[in-house]
Amino acid sequence: MNLAALLERQRLAHRASPHPDFRQRRADLLSLKRLLIDHEQAICDAIAQDYGHRSFHETRLTELLPIHSGIAYTLRHLRQWMRVQSRGVDRISFGLARNLVIPQPVGVVGVLVPWNFPINLAFVPLTSIFAAGNRAMIKMSEHSRHLAQLLMRIVPNYFPPEKLCFIEETGGVGEAFSQLPFDHLLFTGSSQTGRLVMAAAARNLCPVTLELGGRSPAVVCGDFDLATAVDRIMYVKCLNAGQICVTVDHVYVPRDQVRAFVARAREVVAQRYGDLDSADYTSIIHPQAYQRLTRLLDQAAQSGAEVVPLLPGATRDDARHRLAPHVVTGLTPDAPLLAGEIFGPILPVLPYDDIQEVIATIASGPKPLAFYPFSHDQRLIDTLVDRVMSGGVSVNDALFHVAQHELPFGGVGASGMGHYHGREGFETFSKMRSVFIQGRWSMLHLLYPPYGKTLERMLRFLGR
Repeated sequence: MNLAALLERQRLAHRASPHPDFRQRRADLLSLKRLLIDHEQAICDAIAQDYGHRSFHETRLTELLPIHSGIAYTLRHLRQWMRVQSRGVDRISFGLARNLVIPQPVGVVGVLVPWNFPINLAFVPLTSIFAAGNRAMIKMSEHSRHLAQLLMRIVPNYFPPEKLCFIEETGGVGEAFSQLPFDHLLFTGSSQTGRLVMAAAARNLCPVTLELGGRSPAVVCGDFDLATAVDRIMYVKCLNAGQICVTVDHVYVPRDQVRAFVARAREVVAQRYGDLDSADYTSIIHPQAYQRLTRLLDQAAQSGAEVVPLLPGATRDDARHRLAPHVVTGLTPDAPLLAGEIFGPILPVLPYDDIQEVIATIASGPKPLAFYPFSHDQRLIDTLVDRVMSGGVSVNDALFHVAQHELPFGGVGASGMGHYHGREGFETFSKMRSVFIQGRWSMLHLLYPPYGKTLERMLRFLGR
């Protein structure tokens, strides 16, 4: 596999047809949709094989449904997004010139896809990439081998390689991929790897969109119904066994409500899943990730924290790398569990007495990918949103800002840079090209040297 040759093939195809019309873009989007419909069961089975066990329903809900709704949303708005925008002109042109903004494809986009939502995080960007008229090379994760091989087999039936190709990780491919001179590079994954990707892209001055991790906090305020907050937070925390970059990493709860929070969490999780063998509960992706999470739980217990499993019966299955959801209380600030993104079904519950201290604590750390305040006090919500910077916010729920096609998705600072989804995705993968068209007459042509009084009068007229 010659990555450079694949890129050159797509680049030559782009040069031959640099500006696909609406009909072609619409056809590409419909082909994406048809591919997913034709192979839905095979896709779900491949992802389940890669995980060891992945709920079929979770794959449809979290991966396929957002892609289909995103394609439908894009098709409804694509003509409008593609229109040339006419902008106003300044006074010096006296209305005789024109300012235009023309959305044009950037060319070939590279996408580095993580393992946790491999179809979603390949095809949601693809929707924006194709809507903007581009071509794409997509490198799948080393932990998505069955899915990568499936896509490499079926995609050529829908798209030629000069339009779209999928690439599997066979060792060192990701590093070589990030060093290619793409016209844009999208990476989703850890902050550590994101730094390496950005450094590699910088050598080619390749623009990057980075969607990284982040310790996304939830804050339950005293005025909000605790049971409702627990129900919503635990739904998100258990989804995909917590292996979501925008899941609730930890939650701040009023000190006098911590015991009630834990009790409700045990009740609601047991109701939803029954036990660790539930077909609706997903495995940890691989044994190494499972061992990291169990080690964090063991360290917390050894340090005196209270580790509470939320399912009856067995809480661990080493052979199938399945780990029951847990909440942990009584952690010290230097606990390993609080040192980095958890990325699993473990929820630290942190007590607080003063909401201002919570705000100060969150604001003093790296900017999270998401922030989840729970309150009906609008003034308090405004304060929390104003003072806690994050990539996105869901108020009185968690995660669902990501599913709104009208909203851009992206991190800030350590949690990423750039946006996509919806219109922002179209614009991210387009060059919003400025075009100035001079009129028949121009006041600038009266300003040749020697300048003298003519320039002074012109500057006064323009309101210097």
